[in-house]
Amino acid sequence: MKPINLSTRSLSALALLVAGALIAAQALYIPAKAQVAQVLMSSAWERQLSTGDPARPWPWADFTPTARLSFPAQHQTVLALTDAAGESLAFGPTLMAASVDPGDRGVAVFAAHRDTHFAFLQGVKAGDPVTVETANGARTFTVTHSEVVRWDQSGIVPNDGGPPRIALVTCWPLDAKTPGPMRYVVWGALSRLKAM
Repeated sequence: MKPINLSTRSLSALALLVAGALIAAQALYIPAKAQVAQVLMSSAWERQLSTGDPARPWPWADFTPTARLSFPAQHQTVLALTDAAGESLAFGPTLMAASVDPGDRGVAVFAAHRDTHFAFLQGVKAGDPVTVETANGARTFTVTHSEVVRWDQSGIVPNDGGPPRIALVTCWPLDAKTPGPMRYVVWGALSRLKAM
């Protein structure tokens, strides 16, 4: 049997092929992880609604589902999490810790990544409904407007005592691949209380 003699060109091509495959796998990993997490959280959400007790989607999770956000005009539904840590954003939108509960006076702030759970926000327009279901019932908000703001100048004050509103926040621009200081905020005002 003859020994295999790989040329430098062949080794370079093989190295590029392996590197490309690793980059492609990494690019697919994040959206896949986000989708699998939503499936596991859906089971936890159903357990939570039936028992009334917080249910973690997997044993080592440091968060629980806190709300189901439905966007009928965009045919999208996502489960939002308690704001346990920044890592929870990898698995779904989070209801920020400083927020009020959806439907209470003030602003309930939900944040999510622009390339996974809030990728569809660009299609949300003024007048669109957003239903926020919690253990306390479902509330429908109507989108009033959207804006682009600096992260440190958003103007979002959760406990402002104003009427019940939601702010859906993600990074801007929506198609960017690197982080930046700008945020895209979609605002909604409570429109009606829906029975569960």
